[in-house]
Amino acid sequence: MNSSALNRSVAPLFANVDGVLLLLAWALMLTGFVAVTSATVEFSSHHSSRHLIYLVLAMGAALLVFVTPPQFWLDTGWVWFFLALILLILVLTPGIGIMVNGSRRWLSVGPVTLQASEFAKLFLIIYLAGYLVRQEEQLRSHWSGFAKPVLAVFAITLLLMAEPDFGATVVTGGVAFGMLFLAGVRLGHFILVILGSVLALILAVVAKSYRIDRLTGYTDPWADPFNTGYQLLNSLIAIGRGEWLGVGLGNSVQKLFYLPEAHTDFVFSIWAEETGLIGACLVVFLYLALVLRIFRCARSSRRAGDRFGAHICHGVAIIFAAQVFINIGVSTGLLPTKGLTLPLFSYGGSSLISCCCMLALVLRIDRQRRVGAAHES
Repeated sequence: MNSSALNRSVAPLFANVDGVLLLLAWALMLTGFVAVTSATVEFSSHHSSRHLIYLVLAMGAALLVFVTPPQFWLDTGWVWFFLALILLILVLTPGIGIMVNGSRRWLSVGPVTLQASEFAKLFLIIYLAGYLVRQEEQLRSHWSGFAKPVLAVFAITLLLMAEPDFGATVVTGGVAFGMLFLAGVRLGHFILVILGSVLALILAVVAKSYRIDRLTGYTDPWADPFNTGYQLLNSLIAIGRGEWLGVGLGNSVQKLFYLPEAHTDFVFSIWAEETGLIGACLVVFLYLALVLRIFRCARSSRRAGDRFGAHICHGVAIIFAAQVFINIGVSTGLLPTKGLTLPLFSYGGSSLISCCCMLALVLRIDRQRRVGAAHES
């Protein structure tokens, strides 16, 4: 097949794609690449090169997801759930999982290191969306219909806590319960499980002294500025130095070994330092527009009768909103310090690939709805 014939066969697949959503995603990824490059240029160009490679891999993975019919994901949801369990178990297996700073969260696949929790979140969304389609009536009318997905979420979160990865646990649980709530679960059942989950999170916090230290450091970072309050104080200094227009790209001082994880967990702080309030607000606006656009796709899918697509879009919108809120909340002192990447923006291959695959799912689901509407008209 020559190139022109290939283009004619592939081009129809990309017709009727939500250009606004695609543009927002690209804007965030390109801005993130600039931010990561600027945050690491003073001490290593290696991160910038690897981030570019991750972008290419993420685009390839997203393309595979986009060309796959949504029915495939609906039919194989249980497979992805068990794959998520397998990945999280492998991470905890000595000799297989990679331990960094006391946590087992990574798997080595050749030259690439993957964070299993990032893919587990994606797989759980696919599984729950399929379950909600098949068991919608039982979910709304019987306790057992609600208990089954809760047990599945509990299994995932239990493995995440064993790594330990408290941030991923909170996000995963929040996304799952958000999807269940939007699916119309009984309010009494929902409140009961939420109260139990909150109690479990409180017990998890008080069970580890370092989590209590993070909480106390968050409430008063000046009480221990060189230990528990160190990251937050340097993050706030970076944001404060940015003022209105920033100090200019590449001119950050806090990234020079003052602020740890400047290119991952606290990349927003460096971006705010270098581009100021204007640049920070621009990124927040892009995320807000992205999340609202995905919710719009969910509403359109629901109106078109595509319940599976609506549930997928709900899950993706919630996970993006939650991670953005937590990451920026940590950087600005609104929330206790917790390592969590900024979607499409921070350095990190697993997060970038997973987020691109989620958006590809949304784009394909929305495209299918648009094509169906065009045929009906």
